[in-house]
Amino acid sequence: MEILLIVILAIVVVLVITVISIYNGLVHARQKVRNSWSQIEVQLQRRFDLIPNLVETVKGYMTHESEVFEKVAELRTSWANASNIAEKVEASNGLSAALKTIMAVSENYPELKANQNFNQLQNDLIDTENKISYSRQFYNDTVTIYNTKLETFPSNVIASMFHFSEEKLFSVDNDEARKSVKVDFNK
Repeated sequence: MEILLIVILAIVVVLVITVISIYNGLVHARQKVRNSWSQIEVQLQRRFDLIPNLVETVKGYMTHESEVFEKVAELRTSWANASNIAEKVEASNGLSAALKTIMAVSENYPELKANQNFNQLQNDLIDTENKISYSRQFYNDTVTIYNTKLETFPSNVIASMFHFSEEKLFSVDNDEARKSVKVDFNK
């Protein structure tokens, strides 16, 4: 009888340790997802901080592209007012397209291309865009690992018991962001 009780107790202890271990792994994965999103936000904020300087530098040279500047201002406002990740992703994707337009349009202004301030801002934005791209990739990798844990046995049982929820991948959901930038100087 004592041996049976010891075996049952050992099984219970192993199960409790397993549940705790799985739960802690899920918490760790969820925190890593939150951290990786935070890294994206840091880079997006850096980009948004650089944009007013870029716009002011470019405005003096580009007189016919006022709608691009208005769109940039609108997207900065929508990103600042975004209340969730999906809204921030949408604003970020729109802003990426607007910045591509500004950079494409700048090719037709030799004085602007020769401006040292513009060149520095352009290099800073390129660097920031590269960091954003890396951060998005890292975020999606982290979310994929976390979501996989939520779907695989036995962690899916623990995840459902403690109400862990799936995270969304960072993706381009609008067709405009997938298109090439069109520049029309005939306006």
